[in-house]
Amino acid sequence: MTQPFTTELEERLIRYTAIDSQSNAASPTAPSTECQLDMLRLLETELTEIGAHDVQLTDYGVVLATIPGNVVGPTVGLLAHVDTAPQFNATGVKPRCIRRYNGGDITFPDAPDLVLSPNDFPYLAEKIGHDIITASGATLLGADDKSGVAIIMTAARHLLENPDIPHGPIRIAFTPDEEIGRGVSKALATDIGADFAYTFDGGAVGEIEYESFSADGAEVKITGVSIHPGQAKDKMVNAIHLAAKIIATLPQVTLTPEVTSGREGFIHATDMEGGSSEMRIKFILRDFERDGLTALGDLLKQVCATVQATEPRCEISCEIAPQYRNMRYWLEEDMTPVELARDAAKVVGVEPVSIPIRGGTDGSLLTEMGVPTPNIFTGMQNIHGPLEWVSVQDMAKATELCLTLLQSAARKSEV
Repeated sequence: MTQPFTTELEERLIRYTAIDSQSNAASPTAPSTECQLDMLRLLETELTEIGAHDVQLTDYGVVLATIPGNVVGPTVGLLAHVDTAPQFNATGVKPRCIRRYNGGDITFPDAPDLVLSPNDFPYLAEKIGHDIITASGATLLGADDKSGVAIIMTAARHLLENPDIPHGPIRIAFTPDEEIGRGVSKALATDIGADFAYTFDGGAVGEIEYESFSADGAEVKITGVSIHPGQAKDKMVNAIHLAAKIIATLPQVTLTPEVTSGREGFIHATDMEGGSSEMRIKFILRDFERDGLTALGDLLKQVCATVQATEPRCEISCEIAPQYRNMRYWLEEDMTPVELARDAAKVVGVEPVSIPIRGGTDGSLLTEMGVPTPNIFTGMQNIHGPLEWVSVQDMAKATELCLTLLQSAARKSEV
């Protein structure tokens, strides 16, 4: 089954990743960028052309479609996001395929000093003989999550061309703005109409994830006292200095992303802007447990209060807003979607592995909204940077799993 899918998956991923679709957290629109609509409209057209039903691009920027069931079974949702991460250049992506990878270092035409080495990334060493897709070195690739888009589109095309394959109703959703945490609205949770769903937004083959970070966002605003620097003695309060003091006071040795792993949470300063009179610092707070997340927020507020106390003439505020919660809290109440995926993995010769996601997916919010949505591998690696890559054969294995899973869900409902 794998070989017929590799050609289609390669063609789709190369075509999709060449389309600019980076999201922008500073934009108030939905989608946050106009370029995402280019990708969404293309998928709307392609779904219509392959014969999907009820194809629509919603007013909140999600492409929805239906593959009608041919047997009785639960309605299963399949989701992937079209936006690429704002953390690195994603304009003018030039994807390329390295066929039958030989196990050596991979170099990049637009970044001669950049090297993707199996010595640094052991997973790559396992892919000798695979077809590896990367970008040119000047941009990220966008396999996160256009590999998921390609997998779902390939599975959908296969099902529609082979109506003898038994499956229940399938609902497809391609979302914008996942990378900035705005891909799921309450409307989507209702409109997708699924009993449960899967995001194809994971990494190494075998990963079937049902546990994510819990997440909050925070914004610290520092208002100093502005005056001409020539007359500043005993009068000026420089907001930049206070912002630096807040960053320096936080426990960087133990609580930043670059020093944490596994189940450890963190406080991550993502943006800082302003000037001597006013500064704003944005943070993301992450922990797997609600209590741990609350403790991180309390710590940030305490640091702000301490710095405020050193300079009573300034004003420092710290606003914390919820983003998403660990989907384990809901999925552990009924692990049926997870077990179906694990069983399907074994059928296609893959050993399932469930590790906590040090991040979140659209499934985190959907699960909280009442649509249980674990996450399934696509093969993507080194995401959000120029060393991003994916194996076409890994994507084909995910496509096999998707098709097997949909058939298994229908059969289980007959028992």
